[in-house]
Amino acid sequence: MKLKIAVLAGDGIGPEIMQQGVAVLSAVAEKFGHEVTYKEALCGAHAIDEVGDPFPEETFRICEEADAVLFASVGDPKFDNNPTAKVRPEQGLLAMRKKLGLYANIRPVETFECLIHKSPLKDSLVRGADFICIRELTGGMYFGQKQEPSVNADGVEDAYDTNYYSRPEVERILKVGYQYARQRRKHLTVVDKANVLASSRLWRKIAQEMAPQYPDVKTDFMYVDNAAMRMIQEPTFFDVMVTENTFGDILTDEGSVITGSMGLLPSASTGSSTPVFEPIHGSWPQGKGLNIANPLAQILSVAMLFEYFDLKKEGHLVREAVNASLDANVRTPEIQVEGAPKYGTKEVGAWIVDYINRK
Repeated sequence: MKLKIAVLAGDGIGPEIMQQGVAVLSAVAEKFGHEVTYKEALCGAHAIDEVGDPFPEETFRICEEADAVLFASVGDPKFDNNPTAKVRPEQGLLAMRKKLGLYANIRPVETFECLIHKSPLKDSLVRGADFICIRELTGGMYFGQKQEPSVNADGVEDAYDTNYYSRPEVERILKVGYQYARQRRKHLTVVDKANVLASSRLWRKIAQEMAPQYPDVKTDFMYVDNAAMRMIQEPTFFDVMVTENTFGDILTDEGSVITGSMGLLPSASTGSSTPVFEPIHGSWPQGKGLNIANPLAQILSVAMLFEYFDLKKEGHLVREAVNASLDANVRTPEIQVEGAPKYGTKEVGAWIVDYINRK
């Protein structure tokens, strides 16, 4: 197979982990006889510094023409600490999602047996946790009508964000949820706040209408505050969770720490155009250039990329190599066991590439 990959390394630790992701992708492609070409593009704070736009038109064109986007991270403290900044790195991420029609964010939450002790939860709670969060990605408050802080006619400073959803937006993301539930343990949890929010009542109404179309899937409903508690009290309850944009943003980050490190979990964003594969963590500017960032989430994003194109053996090999590195204690500092050798970003990536080459 021939694949054209747009590479958006972004900010902070992004370029370091991207280097390892591309190395793994290339090693697997060579082993299985695939032809992969790469084209790098600007995004995030780096793009603002270079051209004044966090998602330049040229980057959009490169992404649109690619078969897939391998993305790392965006974000920089100089923007985080400036509430008056008109242009922010995260705006590039939102623009990419909107322009590419990426309405479904798929985030698997899976524990690793050898890292159970790193979870903030008790072993008895977290062992066996394996679920997928499906987050609607192009609607809700992040994209609804908004007003920046300003003084109104009564002389009071105010601001607002509109949590808008339409029936087609809700229906299409619920279909994605049901499709994943059918492939797994046939349990779908729809997360909303229907007791308070009108937009959530629309979500629940549509989900109740659609549920009979999937009689093989058990559908249940949960308020977002209850879901947040249940993820901590009983994470093994969930199989597939589907929710709106803002709730999904918060819940997926909560779910990510169950595994013991945000550096372990990949994600995919899919929709009407080029899919994007990325780690769920941020740019971690404090770790930039120190060779301590965990590249496994970026590398597992490569596994999801292969699997998206139905290249299951390729994806399996990436996952096998990652599991082997963990079992061999080839780990970056935040998940390394006491007394074991120290490995950096580059060393972990090189070990995994070598494992792939030897298989």
